[in-house]
Amino acid sequence: MNDIPLIVHLIYRLDFGGLETLLVERINRMPAECYRHAIVCLTDVNPAFAQKIARADVTVHALRKQPGLSLATHGALWRLLRQLQPAVLHSYNLSAIEYGPAALLAGVPVRVNGAHGRDADDPHGTNRKHNLLRRLMVPFYDCCYANSAAMETWNRDVIGVPAAKSRMLANGIDAERFRPRTAADVAQVADCPFGPEHVVIGTVGRVQAVKDHATLLDAFALVHAKVPHARLVIAGDGPLLQPLRDKAAALGLADAVWLPGARTDVAQILRTLHVFAMSSIAEGTPGSALEAMATGLPVVGTRVGGIPEVVDNGVTGFLVPPSDAPALAAALEQYVLSPELAARHGAAGRERVLHKYSMAAMVAAYRGMYDALCERKIKIGRAVPSCAE
Repeated sequence: MNDIPLIVHLIYRLDFGGLETLLVERINRMPAECYRHAIVCLTDVNPAFAQKIARADVTVHALRKQPGLSLATHGALWRLLRQLQPAVLHSYNLSAIEYGPAALLAGVPVRVNGAHGRDADDPHGTNRKHNLLRRLMVPFYDCCYANSAAMETWNRDVIGVPAAKSRMLANGIDAERFRPRTAADVAQVADCPFGPEHVVIGTVGRVQAVKDHATLLDAFALVHAKVPHARLVIAGDGPLLQPLRDKAAALGLADAVWLPGARTDVAQILRTLHVFAMSSIAEGTPGSALEAMATGLPVVGTRVGGIPEVVDNGVTGFLVPPSDAPALAAALEQYVLSPELAARHGAAGRERVLHKYSMAAMVAAYRGMYDALCERKIKIGRAVPSCAE
């Protein structure tokens, strides 16, 4: 039997997205002598995204859960956990929180749930049924952390997570991969239809309702009417991609908006932008905004969730109310019309990332959580050597 403890990461689907990207980054960067890893997807796996996993010892499993309660999925997970015998079950968000009891019954000694954001149909966390489920699941977990201070406060005040089970684990960014562009970076994204004569606003993320790209498109229409050489990039796949393309065409902006779908060259795409926009109606700590800041871009974001913790209003970007296209357009226009202001706020954003959101600090924080919980809960016969720095 392998003496290195196994962590099973339970997520809804392994696909292109901020949560999934940072999960893979942590797995790739965590020293192999500390923990082994397996990813269990409640639904399915995108094979293209799975290729981002650099460690050959990581296994990926898909339970192919059907919509609805799907009690059979609980049984399938229980059997898989009995087979894998992990030291830790790490479930992510509301979609996976209900499987804490299955992990307990399977004999998993340490159970963790992470709150990385909320769904579009409950952006403010007021759904009574969802919150009841969260409260009922708290006793089955040893730690219920959040990736933003706002979410951690909500976890404790609304859900009732005890202080002893609560943590805040901030996202981290690879500031070497995500760096400001240089002259050598020009035209690196071969299929991008925009050139140096354009001012490019952009965003990266899954195209789903919680990101509210429709409002961003409405805001861009207002900017484009005043600044015809402005352009918009929305990189990412999702259920609303085609409706968004249809909306751009209906607004007469098909030639001014690029929606390329899922991409593996996000860092290069960011270096083609001049301004980053985030129109979400709910967020945890926004990894995509941190990547943009590391790239030296000013960020215009909505005043929701963890975005105000990341974007320093008037210093590294601007904050606007959610679902307010005119306010979003006005903030974007300031940067479009003032490259000097954009450069100054972008440089301040990169400095903020370097000081507060390093990738090494994120990996060490998660590793420290696993170490502390394993050392406390696992019997001496399965003691876990500390890998904390």
